[in-house]
Amino acid sequence: MAPQDQSQPDPSFTAHAPPVIRVRGLVTRFGAQVVHDGLDLDVRKGEVLGVVGGSGTGKSVLLKEILGLMHPAEGRIELLGRDTAGLPEAERVALQARTGVLFQNGALFSSMTVAENVMVPLKEHTDLPPALSAEIARVKIGMAGLPPNAGAKFPSELSGGMIKRAGLARALALDPEILFLDEPTAGLDPIGAAAFDQLIHNLQRSLGLTVFMVTHDLDSLTSICDRIAVLVDKKVRVGTLDQLLQDPHPWIHEYFHGPRGRAARHAEA
Repeated sequence: MAPQDQSQPDPSFTAHAPPVIRVRGLVTRFGAQVVHDGLDLDVRKGEVLGVVGGSGTGKSVLLKEILGLMHPAEGRIELLGRDTAGLPEAERVALQARTGVLFQNGALFSSMTVAENVMVPLKEHTDLPPALSAEIARVKIGMAGLPPNAGAKFPSELSGGMIKRAGLARALALDPEILFLDEPTAGLDPIGAAAFDQLIHNLQRSLGLTVFMVTHDLDSLTSICDRIAVLVDKKVRVGTLDQLLQDPHPWIHEYFHGPRGRAARHAEA
C-alpha cells in the first residue's frame, strides 16, 4: 500500500485528532531554484511526525516556514487554526508562545547560564516574577534530564548532549502545544541519541505534545515516530513506516531498504 495522499490523512489520526498544522499549495523558491512546488501537509494533534528527505529538499526550510521565520512564495500555512500570513504582531507573538523549538545546535546564548537561557521565553512572553521564572527553569531543566547543577553552567561547559537537553528545556519553558525539533540527535553517539529519543517519547506521552521532527536518524524514525513525511519531487509523501516500506519511489525505497534502514528496523525489532 502506498502512503496516502494528504487530501486523505491517515485514518488512525483523523478519528480522534484535528490537524494542528495545515499546509496547502506551498511553493518555496530561492531565485530560479524551486524547492517545494504545491506541497500539502497535515500534522495531527498528539502525533510525532518525522520529516526526512535528501539534501536540498527543504526539510529545515519547511520547519522555518511553518514557524513564520521564513516566508514561502505561495501557499497557505495554518498553525493551531490560525493562518500565519499577515497576523498582527500581538497575535503572532501569542501564537509563537504556544510552540517550542529546538534547533540543531541548541542555539543557546553563550553569555547566559543554562537557567538564564531557559528563562528567556518566560521574560519575552510573561510578566512572572524572577523567583517564579527561576523555579520554572529549574523544573524544565529537570524535565530535560539534566542534573540540578546544570542550571548554573554556561554552554561552553556542557557536552553536546547536554547542550541539546538545555535547548530542549528552553523549548519547554512555556508549556508548548507543539514541539519543533531540527535534527535533535545530530552529533550524538548512538547511546546518547537513543536516550534523547526516549526522552522525547516520554515527554510527548506525558505532556500530550505534538512533535514535528526533522531528522536523518533512522533509529528515531523507527522508534518514536507515528508517521513519517518524506520530501521528494518537491512535494511530500506521508505514511506510517509500514506504508513507506511498500512505497515504490526510488529514493524512498533506497532510504528505507538500504543497509542503514534494515539495521534500524532490526534493532527496533
